[in-house]
Amino acid sequence: MNILITGASGFIGRQLVERLAPHHQLTLLTRSVQQTQRILGNQHHYLESLDALSDLNHIDAIVNLAGEPIVAKRWSKNQKQRICDSRWDITARLTQLIQQSSNPPKIMVSGSAVGYYGRHDDKLLDESSGAHVEFSHDICRKWEQEALNANTEQTRVCIIRIGIVLGKGGALEKMLPPFKLGLGGPIGHGRQGMSWIHVQDLISLIDFLLSQEHCKGVFNATAPNPVSNAVFTKALGKALNRPALITTPPLALRLAMGEMSELLTEGQFVYPKRALEAGFQFQFSDLDNALTDVLAK
Repeated sequence: MNILITGASGFIGRQLVERLAPHHQLTLLTRSVQQTQRILGNQHHYLESLDALSDLNHIDAIVNLAGEPIVAKRWSKNQKQRICDSRWDITARLTQLIQQSSNPPKIMVSGSAVGYYGRHDDKLLDESSGAHVEFSHDICRKWEQEALNANTEQTRVCIIRIGIVLGKGGALEKMLPPFKLGLGGPIGHGRQGMSWIHVQDLISLIDFLLSQEHCKGVFNATAPNPVSNAVFTKALGKALNRPALITTPPLALRLAMGEMSELLTEGQFVYPKRALEAGFQFQFSDLDNALTDVLAK
């Protein structure tokens, strides 16, 4: 297939390109073609913008992962708008191009996040669960709707609500420094849910959805065993052979990070019901095994 990937230079995108490149022709959308070519190679077709395109007749599939990193900067009013616009605008443009195509892509896998559900207690959530309305939900709700607008008999749309991705980079890389120094530990009471997924399982799920013609709609991209923050931090300390006993007060995070701290102090336990029902098999369902594999690399 000729697969268009947005967000190809990101943490997930780079590894998706590595997985798909031997079997498919890739068209990569990136704001910096030269820099991305140095990272991913010259064998791909590169686009700096979708503006020059009038249709996607030459594209068989789309994986839409573009978006301003949600934890890159403090959530000022302007930063919140950048986070939203970077997801909504490109997804709406892809949908417009699909609608303008006489031979549209057969599949679009479009990113979202478990933030769609907002904060919850210890209830296990699947794709049919309701949401607590807050900023993270507002981002994801419109992001998903812009993608689902492309769903027709010719084009099936799969939404992946991604959890905390464990791999070399991403959220885990930001967590590691204090834990390596023996200064890690739970945040607040530690009971908030952390829905995680090994990056290789995430890449495999995207690849699976591209090829499974019966799959469409929303899929939770999380491992089948979400854990509390306390369990997660204990497992990370164990994997690093370091203590993980120092509790971080929520107020300290609030002072340091502002509203963005709620990503750490609140959470949800998310279960990948639809992926499992579709026949997808996780390689890493156990957190200890996932962390051991990632840290060994």
